[in-house]
Amino acid sequence: MSKRFGKQLLAGPYLFWMIAFTIIPLIMMGVKGLTDSQGNFTLNNLMAMGNPVNSQALILSLELSLISTVLCLLLAYPLALILRNMGSGSNSLIVFLFVLPMWMNFLLRTFAWQTLLEKEGVINGLLSALGLPGINIINTPAAIVLGMVYNFLPFMVLPLYNALAKISDDVINAAHDLGANRAQTLVRVLIPQSLPGIISGITMVFVPALTTFVISDILGGAKILLIGNVIEQQFTVSYDWNTGAGLSIVLMIFVLASMALLNIFDKNGEGTVL
Repeated sequence: MSKRFGKQLLAGPYLFWMIAFTIIPLIMMGVKGLTDSQGNFTLNNLMAMGNPVNSQALILSLELSLISTVLCLLLAYPLALILRNMGSGSNSLIVFLFVLPMWMNFLLRTFAWQTLLEKEGVINGLLSALGLPGINIINTPAAIVLGMVYNFLPFMVLPLYNALAKISDDVINAAHDLGANRAQTLVRVLIPQSLPGIISGITMVFVPALTTFVISDILGGAKILLIGNVIEQQFTVSYDWNTGAGLSIVLMIFVLASMALLNIFDKNGEGTVL
């Protein structure tokens, strides 16, 4: 009995943290989002998503998030395959080097890309020194997508590598023995068996890409509004917490839908990073 009580006691700090910094803020957001400034129940805050500016920002956020997720998947799957096919001693070092930049602050990484992409930045300086025309993608959707792909690519690689590493070499050798070439093995063996990792990676990239506002602020020059920027401005500029909370609830619906998709295709958690 004492051991069981001891284990429950160790869970106390975690429960306190979850209640204080997750559950209570969510309840407060729900209350704010479903009431007006006088505290009366209303759905107007949720319906604010129908405003042309807000709906356009949501559509653009969905578009850029989908593009970033697809690019991350296309880049991450070959890399995860390479890591899987390498020896266990060498791939661990490469995985470490790959995630090492993630130890740097998110803002610093994004500001670094701003320095690289701006008109008088490092990339254009090198192109000018080589006599080549410069690029002008800063403050454009392309720069935002680039920032999303750079920041969220590891979230796609690690679940994919985790899922592919669980596939036995005997299964792949059996496919080759039955006459399957590399393309057929990829399509009929590797991709189906790594589907939990694919779904997990898609969710882990799509959700933060959909809700981000820092990347669009820095690389978009605050000229391109995503739904995250709209919500941020409601809290920090307009000081309309009710509308901001209502828009957050609508955005949370998309996040919950993504998590539900993950639970359907990855019920056993096989694609998660363990």
